[in-house]
Amino acid sequence: MTGMLLAPRTTSDTFVSAARAAGVPAGRHAARADRERRLSPDVVAALVEAGFSRALVPARHGGEPTDFVTLTEAVAAVGEGCASAAWIGSLLAYTARFAAYLPAEGQAEIWADGPDSRLVSSLVSTTATALAADGGWRLSGTWTYASGVEFSDWALVMAMVAGADEQRQARFFAIPRDAYRIEETWDTVGMRATGSHTLVVEEVFVPGHRSFLMDDMFAGRGAVSDEPRHSQPLFAVNGLTFAAPVLGAARGALELSARALADKAARGTDPSEALRIAHARAAGEIDAAGLLLTRAALSVDRATATDEVLVRNRRDCALATQLLVGAVDALFHGGGTRSQSAADPLQRIWRDTHSAASHMVLQFEPAALAFTRGPLDAARAEKRSGS
Repeated sequence: MTGMLLAPRTTSDTFVSAARAAGVPAGRHAARADRERRLSPDVVAALVEAGFSRALVPARHGGEPTDFVTLTEAVAAVGEGCASAAWIGSLLAYTARFAAYLPAEGQAEIWADGPDSRLVSSLVSTTATALAADGGWRLSGTWTYASGVEFSDWALVMAMVAGADEQRQARFFAIPRDAYRIEETWDTVGMRATGSHTLVVEEVFVPGHRSFLMDDMFAGRGAVSDEPRHSQPLFAVNGLTFAAPVLGAARGALELSARALADKAARGTDPSEALRIAHARAAGEIDAAGLLLTRAALSVDRATATDEVLVRNRRDCALATQLLVGAVDALFHGGGTRSQSAADPLQRIWRDTHSAASHMVLQFEPAALAFTRGPLDAARAEKRSGS
């Protein structure tokens, strides 16, 4: 009966199959990871073995030719077992894409030992300073929400610097693991196992070849790579990074709900019509969200995103996340008292989806305003030209 209640999803892609295999230990360890606020080393190893850390690494450094549709489905496959593991897998991949904007010498350092270097990133700091020095910068500061920092090899952090015209510029800096320490600050309601702790740097020299302008990454220009996946503007793909784990978690919740309905039927107790209708609606919303994310991913696999595609993808990733959270809410409420148990995995998924959906990239209101800005500006310009 479970198979009848779930939308069929089939793929022959090797990476997705490997990701689904990695989702097995991730799911098995999910409850413990939630309690201990960290992923098991075995789960991290499974994510790396599946290919997440190399998925978007430039080919010349041993990266795989992974497209965004495949990566989105691979992340979701892990998320069916553990949303936190999927979040880390996604960030391992997308942070490597950030590093493709480093000069060639910096990339060679990061991937000197192969394409599976584990990179983390953080843009959030109120204390960061980067002072010009001979051949580079002296970097100090604390950066919060560095997901996966406990098992990282390198970190990419953002700080403001003085430009040639004295205008402040945001730059990313790549620093090796021995150049930063970790303060355990991540203790949250959901997504607890992401280990998104604080990263601390104290007077570290960063050579010029380990830095790049953040504006280049936002605009999708300047990457030392001729691969189209490295020339996409950030906002064309950024929502996929964080929405794909939520898609997987929602699919996991739907599977749990389907099993519960099937168990009732097997015991001779027909599930209520209300529960069946709620399940069907949630299944449809999850499928719809998946289609939105697939279209967003496909649009950047086919061509460099135009401004129109960029704002649409940003809107669709935020909207898909709202659909997914609503679906999980309905499934959680439909589970009744059973779902309230601390031992029930549905309550963990419910917490995780709400926490993940709070990420600034997934907020619908700013995405909606960005989506409508272009047409409104065009209408104003047309009115001015005609007056």
